[in-house]
Amino acid sequence: MTQTQNTQTTNIRRNVPVDEQLEILRRGVVDLVSEDDLRRKLERGAPLRVKLGADPTRPDLHLGHAVILRKMRQFQDLGHKVIMLIGDFTAMIGDPSGKSKTRPPLTLEQTRENAKSYLEQCRLILRQEPEVLEIRYNGEWLEPMGYADVIRLASRYTVARIMERDDFRKRFEGGVPIAMHELLYPLTQGYDSVALEADVELGGTDQLFNNLVGRALQRDYGQEPQVVITLPLLVGLDGTEKMSKSLDNYIGLTDEPHAMFAGLMKVPDPLLDNYFTLLTDLPRERIEALLAGHPVAAHRELAREVVASLHPGADLDAAQERFRSVARGGIPENIPTVSVPAAELDNSVDTQRISMAKLVVLAGLEPSNGAARKLIQNRGLRVGGETYSDPQGSVPRSDLTREGGVVLQKGKDKFVRVVLGD
Repeated sequence: MTQTQNTQTTNIRRNVPVDEQLEILRRGVVDLVSEDDLRRKLERGAPLRVKLGADPTRPDLHLGHAVILRKMRQFQDLGHKVIMLIGDFTAMIGDPSGKSKTRPPLTLEQTRENAKSYLEQCRLILRQEPEVLEIRYNGEWLEPMGYADVIRLASRYTVARIMERDDFRKRFEGGVPIAMHELLYPLTQGYDSVALEADVELGGTDQLFNNLVGRALQRDYGQEPQVVITLPLLVGLDGTEKMSKSLDNYIGLTDEPHAMFAGLMKVPDPLLDNYFTLLTDLPRERIEALLAGHPVAAHRELAREVVASLHPGADLDAAQERFRSVARGGIPENIPTVSVPAAELDNSVDTQRISMAKLVVLAGLEPSNGAARKLIQNRGLRVGGETYSDPQGSVPRSDLTREGGVVLQKGKDKFVRVVLGD
C-alpha cells in the first residue's frame, strides 16, 4: 500500500448523528465560533463546505501541519467536502499574523511551485475523492480584481477594527512600520470565504482574527456566516517554540519511518497528552492510561500510531528496533553509502587525507564547510559511533578505502557510510 492510498482506507460515514459529529469535531479544538451555528448547519443534513486556506510560502510540511489536516480528514470521513485553498495570490502579500516586521513578498510563480509539493504532502492525510475534496487557488478571483473592486472591499471594514488585531496594535504602539498591504491581508483572506461560500473555516489559533473577518464579510455580503474553528499550534521537540523547520525542532511529514519514530520518541514528556490528542485517534481513556504508565511506553505507542498513519505498511518493529540500537550507540544496517571521488583528495594539501568538514559536505550532511565545522564544534557529529570534536581535523585515505568505509552520524539518527570512489 502506498502512502497516498492511505487516504482512502476508511469508508466515508453518512448520516452520523449530530451529537456524535460534534464530539469528533470538537477534539483538540481551541476556538469554536460558534458551536450553536455548527450544530444548526449539521442538522440540515447536507454536506458542509469546509475551507482551509494555506499560503505556500514553504514547500515542505511537518507534523504541526498534520494537526489541521487531520481535522479536515475528520470532516471528510463524515461526508463533508473540504476545500484546500492555495493562497497563491495572498502568499505574494505575506500573512502578517504573529510577525513583528513586514515579510518579504514572493512571486506568483514561486507560490505556485511551492504549492505542488504542498498538495502532494497533503495527500498523505486527506482523502482524494472529488466528492469530499476540492482544490482551489485564490488567484482565480483575486488576480482579476481591479482597483475599484479593492476599494469597494476595503470600504466594508474599518481601520479601528483591523487595529484590534494584537500584532498590529503592538507594532503600531512600538513604532514598528506596518505596510498598507498588510492591513489588507485579513480582508483579502476573508473575501476568500465569500468567494467559496464556506460553511466552516479552519485555522491555527494565530488565524482567529482573519477567520472572524471572513465571518463578518460573509454576513455583509448577504451570506450565512461561516463557523470558525481554530486548533493549537503544535509545540516542537524543544518543548517551548511552535514546531518549525527554521528552529530545527520539527518532524517532517515525509520523514522516513525510522526517522519519524526516533523523533517522536524525543517528544518532551509534558507534551505527550497534546501529541496524542492532536495526532492520533486514540480514545481519551486509552491516552489517560498511557500517560499514567511509564513515559517510554507512552512514547513508543505515540510513535507507532503516528508512523502507521503516515507510512501504512511500514515495519514498525524494525523502526522501533533501530531506535533502540541507535540509543545504545549502535549503527543500523542498510544506511546510505556515498562514494567520494579520489580527485577530492588529489586537490587537497595532503593527497592522503581529506578534511572532516569537507567530508561531511560531500556526504550531504551539511551544505557548506562552515556549517560542517559548526556541527562538529557543537558535538553534533559522530564518526564510527564516537563523538568527533575537532573542526580542523581530517580523515586518512586508508579509512575510506577499508571495508565499510567511514560511518558519519549527524544528530540522533542520520547516518551515511562514506567510501573512496574512482
